[in-house]
Parts: sequence; structure tokens; C-alpha cells
Amino acid sequence: MYRSGAIMAWNVFRFCTALRGLGSIMILLVLGVVGVTYYAVVLTNYGPSLASSAGFLDALIALSVLVIFHCLLVMLLWCYFSVVFTDPGSVPPNWRPELDEERGEADPLTTSEFGASPADSGNPRIRFCRKCSQLKPPRCHHCSVCGRCVLKMDHHCVWVVNCVGALNYKYFLLFLFYTFIETTVVTLSLLPQFIAFFSDGEIPGTPSTLATTFLAFVLNLAFALSVLGFLIMHISLVAANTTTIEAYEKKTSPKWRYDLGRKRNFEQVFGMDKRYWFIPAYSEEDLRRIPALHGLEYPSKPDLDAQE
Repeated sequence: MYRSGAIMAWNVFRFCTALRGLGSIMILLVLGVVGVTYYAVVLTNYGPSLASSAGFLDALIALSVLVIFHCLLVMLLWCYFSVVFTDPGSVPPNWRPELDEERGEADPLTTSEFGASPADSGNPRIRFCRKCSQLKPPRCHHCSVCGRCVLKMDHHCVWVVNCVGALNYKYFLLFLFYTFIETTVVTLSLLPQFIAFFSDGEIPGTPSTLATTFLAFVLNLAFALSVLGFLIMHISLVAANTTTIEAYEKKTSPKWRYDLGRKRNFEQVFGMDKRYWFIPAYSEEDLRRIPALHGLEYPSKPDLDAQE
């Protein structure tokens, strides 16, 4: 029995190590898809159309597609690398909770409740990570891939080579949003060329450019459909002020103590300043007024027990 458990733990460790090794590969893959798409849209199709002596309407369409494509691409890459390079949130050294926020109890935790070894105290008011050997703030979970506790952890995403947590969740959502819009625009803009690919008429271009256009269309259509599903799922999570992990843990619970209404739930992720809603950043005022953006404190309904 012990040997079986040891083998399973060893296999999981190897799996987590493999996920860490995918880092640079996944970033190169994302940049490769961007490169193929850029070549097909800008260099092969709409760039030459704009530069040629085509009619006014064709030139206007080409200009519109190129402007929209480049604007969305800038926002997509900005949000993507913001997720990649932003720490999702770590537990501060020697962090101690002032209140039992997970259970909604207003009385402070006393020093004696921590004891010499919180892991062995048996106190349900204390959340302790045995792997990190430290106390865990509310909504904090341990990531086996990163090997540390992450504040308000949603999931570990291999595409961004990082955990998605309290400090970069908004950036991840914006990345999904701009990816969906960009891939949809590319799919629609390349649709005429894709249809012409199967027609009997002669299609301008070399075999390599036609193949690149075909590949770019298929890739962007696939990404648009898959990202749409993730986007819808995360919109529902934001509306309920929960995460992927919490949604799984509380799937049998009728109520959730952190659900403060859609407006306040939205502000817990995107802030209150509308000027910053669509960019991967927060205003200083929001960071000052909304403690949840720092990942350690969350307002909750005092009349509900935490549903862990």
C-alpha cells in the first residue's frame, strides 16, 4: 500500500516537472501562431490589397482589417505577457490572519491558537499548508506545478507558463477576450480566401502563401471556438465571485459567502475605474480602495458560513 502511494506521488511529481518544462515551448507555440497569422493576413492578403491599385472599397476594407488586426494584436500580446510575467500572488513571509475570514467569525485569532505547530493543532480556524509549512490566507491554494501557495488560485495554465491567481486573473481574462476577438476577426477576414481555396477558379498566389492562408484560417477558427468556451466559463465565475477551484469545491453548496452581487463581484476583479477595465493594469485609487485586488482580504457575507 505504501509502495503504491509512493509510486503515485513520484508519477505526479514527474508530471508537474514536465509541465514546468513546457514553458518555453508553449510561448514559442503562441508566437508561432501569431507569426503565421500575421504573415497570412498582413503580408499575403490585405497588405498587398492595400498597396495595389484596387478600387476604393477594396482599399478601405483592407485598411480597416489591418488597423483592427494590429490594434487587437497589440492588446492581445500586452495582456498575454502581463499574465506570463506577473506573479499571481504569494503568501507574505510570516503572514498571520487577524480574523477567521474563512468561517466568517469576527473574533480575532489568538496567539495561543496558532501553537508551536499549526499543522498539528487540529484547529479548523487555521488553514495551514503542509507542503509550504506556512499559514494560508483565505481562498489560497497550493500549486503543485509552481511548488508554492498562490493567492486566490484559479488554475495553472500551461499556455501562459504561470499560475492564474489574484494578481493576474484580470490580465488572463483580458487575454481570453482579445484572443477571441482577434481570432474571430482573422477567421472572418480569411473566410473569402478559404472558400476560394475549394472553388474551381484560379486563385492568385503561390502554393506556400495559399497553404499559409489555409493554415491560419483553420488555427484561428479552432482558437476562436475553444477560447469562447473558456471565456463564457470565466464570465460566469466572475459573476459569482468564485474561481475554477472554488467552483469545484463548492459544487454541492447552495450559497457562497463571497458572492456580493454581480456589480461588486466584477469590481473585485476589474476594479471600479472604467478607464482601466480593458487594459492589464489598475489605477492607484482602486488598489487603495479594494483590498481584494491584493489577494489577502475579501469582503464577504457575515451571515453565511464559508463553503469550503
